[in-house]
Amino acid sequence: MTDDWGRLLEKANSGDARAYEQFLRIVAPVLRGIVRRRGTGLGETGCEDVVQEVLLAIHLKRHTWQQGSPVRPWLYAIARYKVADAFRARGRRVDLPIDDFLDDLVAEAGADPTETSDMDKMIALLDPRSAEIVRMIGKDGASSAETAKALGMTDGAVRVALHRALRKLARLRERHVE
Repeated sequence: MTDDWGRLLEKANSGDARAYEQFLRIVAPVLRGIVRRRGTGLGETGCEDVVQEVLLAIHLKRHTWQQGSPVRPWLYAIARYKVADAFRARGRRVDLPIDDFLDDLVAEAGADPTETSDMDKMIALLDPRSAEIVRMIGKDGASSAETAKALGMTDGAVRVALHRALRKLARLRERHVE
């Protein structure tokens, strides 16, 4: 079997495109198995990426194989180094399929805990009077009459200021979203 690999690679290096195609077709499943065994933790997609890297390296470095020497150790070395490169590039990050944890990750019903913080940050971008009007009416649930009395304004002035503040918040949000 591996003698056939050597003959095919020898012909491929001599310019025989059919021999090269046959060589790659034969060794690809073997390389895939090696990468899957050595690449436990890379995931299916990660392993397939490494296999493609190995095949590319074989293509680029096939001239380095010494004619007459066994092909298998040469291929295994390339695969081993590419798996190591993949782990090195990944770092300490561990990829786990999220589907395995869907039942455990269900969020409890209720308000988004970051919503208040985000809202406060946006309101803080308004002038102090507009910010106070939005807080009192929008967050605290005060009426426009109650807000007007607390701020020493007319009810109509509070409604106009609220409308302008909400328009400004909408424009600010659009800028922050982009």
